[in-house]
Amino acid sequence: MTATVDEFDSALALAATGVLRDFNTAGVIVAADVHVASRLTTMLAESNESVALACALVARAVRAGSVCLDLTEVRDEVGDDGAELAWPALDEWLAAVTASPLLGAPHPLRLEGTRLYFDRYWREEEQVDQILRRRAGRPAPTIASDRALTAGLDRLFPGQDYIEQRTAAETAARQWTTVLTGGPGTGKTTTVAGLLALLAEQAELAGDRLPRIALTAPTGKAAGRLEEAVRREMAERLTAEDRDRLGEFQARTLHMLLGRRPDSSTRFRHDRDNRLPHDIVIVDETSMVSLTMMARLLDAVRPEAHLVLVGDPDQLASIEAGAVLADLVEGLVAGGHIEAAELRTSHRFGGEIGKVALAIRDGEPGVVLDVLRDGGDRVHFVEDDDPLETLRTAILPDVLAIRAAAEAGDTDAALAALDRHRLLCAHREGPWGVSHWNRTVERWITEETDDPLWDTWYVGRPVLVTANDYALGIYNGDVGVTIRRPDGSLRVCIDSSRGRLDLAPTRLGNIETLHAMTIHKAQGSQATEVTVLMPGEESRLLTRELFYTAVTRAQDRVRVVGTEAAIRSALSRRALRATGLRQRLAEAP
Repeated sequence: MTATVDEFDSALALAATGVLRDFNTAGVIVAADVHVASRLTTMLAESNESVALACALVARAVRAGSVCLDLTEVRDEVGDDGAELAWPALDEWLAAVTASPLLGAPHPLRLEGTRLYFDRYWREEEQVDQILRRRAGRPAPTIASDRALTAGLDRLFPGQDYIEQRTAAETAARQWTTVLTGGPGTGKTTTVAGLLALLAEQAELAGDRLPRIALTAPTGKAAGRLEEAVRREMAERLTAEDRDRLGEFQARTLHMLLGRRPDSSTRFRHDRDNRLPHDIVIVDETSMVSLTMMARLLDAVRPEAHLVLVGDPDQLASIEAGAVLADLVEGLVAGGHIEAAELRTSHRFGGEIGKVALAIRDGEPGVVLDVLRDGGDRVHFVEDDDPLETLRTAILPDVLAIRAAAEAGDTDAALAALDRHRLLCAHREGPWGVSHWNRTVERWITEETDDPLWDTWYVGRPVLVTANDYALGIYNGDVGVTIRRPDGSLRVCIDSSRGRLDLAPTRLGNIETLHAMTIHKAQGSQATEVTVLMPGEESRLLTRELFYTAVTRAQDRVRVVGTEAAIRSALSRRALRATGLRQRLAEAP
C-alpha cells in the first residue's frame, strides 16, 4: 500500500508505530484515537497490538456518535479506507480483548458479546436501561376519575381530527414513562398541552396539590419554541379553569433544569440523591439528547413523576454519543415495557413539503425527485451546474432586509427578517460548507452596499450562540443580530429562551455568523423558507436523516440545491450508530 503522507497533517500521529501507524496513515483513525489507545495500553502494560487497535477504533466510534464498537461490523463500516489493511481475525481479536488487562471494572473497557465499550458509556447505558425498566415496572398511575378523564379527552381532543392526539394523551396519562413520537406538524405540542390539563384535573379530583411542571429541551432555542408553542396551544384550546390549574411555568434547557455545577460539565446538582421536585417532566427534541444527558436526567427524575419524552426518531441524533430516542422506540416500546404514543398525520405541511418529507423518511428517491422537479410554490429543486446567481437572488433580499432594519435600530424587524430564511449546509468547510457560504454572503453585501465589512461586528451581522453562557443567560442555539443604536454604538440583540437580551459585542465569545448554518445546528428551530445545500454524493455526512432534518426545518417553502446523484446517495444511507441500548431494552420485562 502506497500513500503520500503529509507530516504536517494534524490527523497524523507521527510517533505511531505498527498497526496503529498503518490504520492512521490510511485515514481510518486520527491522531487523537492513536493517543487514547497508546495511553491506555501503556498504563496497563498491554502489549497486544490488536487490543490497541480496538481501543483506537472505540475512540473513533465515539467521535462519530456511537456508544460502542461492534467488532463484527467495524471492517464493513470502515469500507474502502480499510480494504488493504491487515485486520485481526475476529476470533483472535475477541480472545485478545477478553484476556486484556484493560477489560472489566475498574478498568477502561467493557465487552458485551461483540460490542466493546469505554467503561463510562457501558455504565450509562446500563443505568438508562435499569431506570427505565424500574419505571415501567411500577404500578400504573392512579386515575382519580375515569369518567372525568373521558370527559376531559372529549373536551380537549374533539372529533376524528384529533383521534391520534387523544389516544396518545390517554396513553401518557396511564403510564409513568411515555415516548411521544411524530414528525413536524403531527400535533405533539397539542398532545402535550392537553395531557398537562388532564393530569392537573386528575390531581385536583384526587385532592392533591396541583402538579409541578417542567418543560425542557436540549438547546435554548428548542426550549423557547416549546414554551411558546405550549402557551399558544393552552390559549387556543384550554379553558380558563384548565389554565388556572396549570399555573405559571417556564421552559428551560436540560442543563438549566438539572442545575449546572462549576466543577463538572457532565454532573449536575440534581441527581439520585437530590431529585427534581417536578411531578411532570416534558422533554422536547429528545432525538438531540445524548446518552450521557439522558442518564443524568433519568437519575434526577422522581420515580413517581410522569416523564414524557417527545421527538421525531427520523431526525438526526445527538451530536454527542448515542441515539437514545431511536433506541427507546425500537427497544422500550417494541420490548413491551410501555405502550406506544405515536402521531403519524401531519397537519402543518401543505402538499409538496409534506410529500417530500414523507418520501425521504421512507427512502423513496423517485417520489422525492418527482415532487422536487414538479415545482410549485412550496418546493424548488436547483440542479444548475453553477447555482450561485440563483442562490444570490433567493438569499440576498432577506440578508439586506436584516441589515436595513439593523441600521435603523429596529430590532423586531431585524429578528423577523432573520427568521424568514435559513441557508443549511451539511459541512462546515469546503465549497458547500458553512464557512464558504458565510464569506460568500458577506461578499454579496459588500457588492450591494460598498461596505467592506472590515469589522467582525458589522451592522446586521446575524449570529448563532454555540455554547451555553450561564452568566449572560444565553444558550446554545440562541440567535441574534448586531443592531446600531441611535448613539452609533453597536449592540447584539439575542432572542434568548429567557427573553430578549441586549449585549455588548465584547461580552460574547462562543458566537458564529449565521448567514449559513449546519443542518445539525438547525435542529430544534424552523424558518419560513429553507435552502438546503446538498454536498457531493461522496460525502460521508450525506444520509437520509440529514436530508429529512433539513427539509423539515421549513415552514412554508424549501429549496434543495444539488444533484440527483446526491439525493439518491442520501436516501440510500442511514445514519446508524452502534449502541447496545435498544437490545437491552428489547429484552422481556
